[in-house]
Amino acid sequence: MANERNYARFYTLLKKLPGADKETLVAQYTDGRTSSLRETTRQEYDRMCRDMERETGCDEFVEGIRRQLRQKRSVCLKLMQQLGIDTTDWDRVNTFCQDARIAGKLFRKISIDELEELAVKLRTIKRKGGLKPKSSRDEHRDMTSFVYIPMSNIAES
Repeated sequence: MANERNYARFYTLLKKLPGADKETLVAQYTDGRTSSLRETTRQEYDRMCRDMERETGCDEFVEGIRRQLRQKRSVCLKLMQQLGIDTTDWDRVNTFCQDARIAGKLFRKISIDELEELAVKLRTIKRKGGLKPKSSRDEHRDMTSFVYIPMSNIAES
């Protein structure tokens, strides 16, 4: 159970390498110890997949997506900061983003397309005057009030 892995990464890359042979690749990266993918160590498997990604150009594609994601996240965080959200506190950022009217999910799970939509929403909120502070009436809605009646007033009645 400890050695169970999903080998989809390997087989996806293998399809992109015409003429490549699984057994030969595995034997090469395990120094001839085995030709079975299941018997590779985690380090051998990762090194082999990284080299295959480099060979197929997938690493550049993934890096481009990663760069684009970081840039879109940065834009959204800056806009949130301008709206008064403390972007140094991930709990606040996530709470804000989880609101169904904003994104409906944790910030880290928002895709590139959703980040573009979020940026538009944040710019619209900013243009319309920013986030509205909770009114004092809303803050007191869930509170219970007690009124003190002195016992002397009850005894006189």
